[in-house]
Amino acid sequence: MTAAHLPVLQVVAPLLAAPLCVMLRAPLAAWLLTCAVAVIAIVIAAILLFTVTAGDGAVLIYALGGWAAPWGIEYRVDIVGAFVLVIITGINLVAVLCGRASVMREIPAERVFLFYTGWLLCLTGMLGIAVSGDVFNVFVFLEIASLASCLLVSLGRDRRCLSAAFRYLLMGSVGATFILIVVGLLYQMTGTLNMADLAARLPPLAQSRTLQVAFAFLTVGVGLKAAVFPLHFWLPGAYAFAPSMAAVFLAGTSTKASVYILLRFFFSVMGAELSFDAMRLHWFLLPLALAGIFAASVAAIYQSDVKRLLAFSSVAQVGYMILGVATGSGAGLAAALVHLFNHALMKSALFFVVACMVLRVGGARLADLAGVGKRMPLTAAALVVSGLSLVGFPFTAGFISKWALLAAALDSHGWWLALLVLASSLLAVVYMWRVVEAVYCAPKTASAESQTVTEAPLPLLIGAWLLAAANVVFGLSTELSLGIAERAAVLLIGDAP
Repeated sequence: MTAAHLPVLQVVAPLLAAPLCVMLRAPLAAWLLTCAVAVIAIVIAAILLFTVTAGDGAVLIYALGGWAAPWGIEYRVDIVGAFVLVIITGINLVAVLCGRASVMREIPAERVFLFYTGWLLCLTGMLGIAVSGDVFNVFVFLEIASLASCLLVSLGRDRRCLSAAFRYLLMGSVGATFILIVVGLLYQMTGTLNMADLAARLPPLAQSRTLQVAFAFLTVGVGLKAAVFPLHFWLPGAYAFAPSMAAVFLAGTSTKASVYILLRFFFSVMGAELSFDAMRLHWFLLPLALAGIFAASVAAIYQSDVKRLLAFSSVAQVGYMILGVATGSGAGLAAALVHLFNHALMKSALFFVVACMVLRVGGARLADLAGVGKRMPLTAAALVVSGLSLVGFPFTAGFISKWALLAAALDSHGWWLALLVLASSLLAVVYMWRVVEAVYCAPKTASAESQTVTEAPLPLLIGAWLLAAANVVFGLSTELSLGIAERAAVLLIGDAP
């Protein structure tokens, strides 16, 4: 087997495993199958990343059925796509291997096979997004991931998960409609859906009213999927009421895949010159990014449910990614990409910690977690480490993200934008302190006094600490994260005609 076949195997493995999961039905068998796929996926992603980073600008191309583009469907893996593949498969591996106890607690036994089926389909969609070289297939894979995510959210025991899943489905359908319109408009203008062909044919059409409409629809449609402020209203409910492991997986991968689509369209397909010089993208994205960072951070401060608090925090963190993109510079793009990686680590770690606590105390409200730090010291310590990374404490992955973003802000817009980034970090300190204070300092309620709370099961604890430790490792060693992000940014900027 050569590396040339790995892009399609990355998608085919979870896609074929999903119906097999339905046939097996047994919870243990479904979990073991999902674990096997998770291992295969991370191995393929690692090989692809190593292959494309071994040479400057290396691209792996796979033509499905032997039909060359634009007549056939083409999978393309460059350093940007491989970087996203590693993020998705890494979070997936930890969540699947270590999260079974949480799944068995929160999902009715007769629905566990459906949960893992939805999980595999969601994984298929997100991996397909990262390898697709065709805009219509990006849309198809995005919808597979979105519909499967709705299934994951809806399978919890809390009835409110149904309304959250319906809201997710409704908003996702609106976004999908906008994206499909974009696909139709691009095909009408150019006669092709292949990304490489579009990149060559779109620049001469910069003044076309049709292209301007397509650009606007793309920004709104993918903005809905990525939960860009103010199109984020589906996300807090989805994360708050989803089963804990689904929240771990989605928080670390879902919005990242959507932000990747924005990057791919703005830089690879339309080109930086068209996006920022002709369309003035930064005039629109910069104020939205800042508004999202501050509005979502303030909203997080006033949440009494930790899952909702972390969900609003995710909206703010997406704002940081969009802020990096809005600078229009290579440094800003590198900052956005490294934060894509680092935020996946920190937010998945935090949701994993919450999953541990929910398993033992039965809820995720601050009142439920009062004083739990003394009874679950290892879990609480993972919370502190991950929380420090989220606020950007030195020697953590979050600090690398903030440092790169501050440098990009100073280079592009000066000290005022850097000051706003620093001020927003203080808001993150406030809402994370509320969680830490509840866990360590708040007095236990009467009901909590009667509970016998012990440390989380070892697999869950290992998962939480693997992700928490990764925040420290990638805060001390940035070759894989920031180094690859900088190379990926150069590639994307270089795609500009």
